[in-house]
Amino acid sequence: MERFNHILGKIITQEQAKQKRSLYKLKNQKVVFTNGCFDLLHPGHITYLAKAASLGNKLIVGLNSDTSVRSLNKAAKRPINSEDSRALVLAAIGFVDLVVIFNETTPECLIKLLKPDFLVKGGDYDANEMNPNSKSYIVGSDFVKSYGGAVQTINLVDGFSTTALIQKMQ
Repeated sequence: MERFNHILGKIITQEQAKQKRSLYKLKNQKVVFTNGCFDLLHPGHITYLAKAASLGNKLIVGLNSDTSVRSLNKAAKRPINSEDSRALVLAAIGFVDLVVIFNETTPECLIKLLKPDFLVKGGDYDANEMNPNSKSYIVGSDFVKSYGGAVQTINLVDGFSTTALIQKMQ
């Protein structure tokens, strides 16, 4: 039961995440932030998250709430797994330090709250894109760069996507 409570303890509110971030900063630990829906976790997600975690000392994952996922118009009947289920699976990954659910369409407010040292997204985004209207723009990148943080992309693993997985199951 102790291990399960440890996993549950990684799923925290935004205010708790802000307090943890302050503690990490005092200890001079570099914080990596990424976000996503992580609806059906697959090897592409694990590879991506592991590479993101290796950029710093602490990995914080912003998780789109169920409402947020639906607002993104991903597909009918998405998310497949509830936000609580998705958060639990993410928190069970050893190199994920914190999971923070957000209700907005983008994690911009969460990024501004946490001020990560590294903002990371998948290779389908462009760290140098400055046009917020572009599909490859990384939300919060201008803010992170403004205080000297780094914005980085990680190549996606070919052959893995939640959409492809859902199509295969059907």
